[in-house]
Amino acid sequence: MALPLPPHAWALDPATGTVVLTITGRVRSPNAGANAVFDMAMLSKLPQHSFVTWTPWYPQPRKFSGPLLRDVLAAAGCEGSTVRATALNDYQVELPLDDARLHQVLVARLLDDKPMSVRDKGPLFLIYPFDSDPALRNAVYYSRAAWQLQSLEVI
Repeated sequence: MALPLPPHAWALDPATGTVVLTITGRVRSPNAGANAVFDMAMLSKLPQHSFVTWTPWYPQPRKFSGPLLRDVLAAAGCEGSTVRATALNDYQVELPLDDARLHQVLVARLLDDKPMSVRDKGPLFLIYPFDSDPALRNAVYYSRAAWQLQSLEVI
């Protein structure tokens, strides 16, 4: 049984800048047809979180900052059991929505306090706090991270 995310407290405004994230599927607060779209300013208005973690993709720990995945999904009024993340290079991965509830999964928009270019795995990076829990340090969770994130489908 899919549990809903906490209810959103505001209506989702339309994007006025370049859309960097599109959410499809089980969206109850769409702002672009049946979808929810976000520009960078909208993501920056959500509560911001940061963590430093080691990843397999960088030689040293890095600081990631941005809204929690659960807050992004709540802003769009999403319910479901699974999220399918798609990157600019068409990489797709499914993760249980419980990951968003149980872990501090970020939709990172900053790397070491700076915006990420596409070359730096940006502009968005779906990232887990791998150093916060030894159970997250394995191939399953590494594969659920998605750099160059462009869309989420809530199933």
